[in-house]
Amino acid sequence: MEQYALEQLKTIAKVSTTCKRLELTRRERIERWAESLERSPRPFLKTLHETEYQPIADRIAMRDDDTPISVAFADPILRAAGMEDDSYGEAKRFFELSDGELHELVCFCHFGERVSAATVARRVRKMADPKPSGFFAQLRAFFG
Repeated sequence: MEQYALEQLKTIAKVSTTCKRLELTRRERIERWAESLERSPRPFLKTLHETEYQPIADRIAMRDDDTPISVAFADPILRAAGMEDDSYGEAKRFFELSDGELHELVCFCHFGERVSAATVARRVRKMADPKPSGFFAQLRAFFG
């Protein structure tokens, strides 16, 4: 197989050096995250320590290796869809989660130092298709 420099290729073909982002809905991104967690080679992942007590700037920057968020960032599809890093703030933005929702997935206070990847995958999957909770919310959903 012959190799050519980019300049050489541009003389014989139209070459774009930019890659169009993969467009995924919120639900598709969250479901892909759950799938990534289910395929994780590590059965147990680290949690982030006391996310709710961190100042906002520190919380947004929180990250660690081998967390549920780093599993998502390791997925090439999610990176192609626009996930920029494996920080708490980026996961919140990319998956369109509230602090409370993300806290329930990655915080130490719910699981201790480590959490099963399968457990987080189940919780993530539930967030992809939230069901209305409470009697009146269910009535509104039923009657539109």
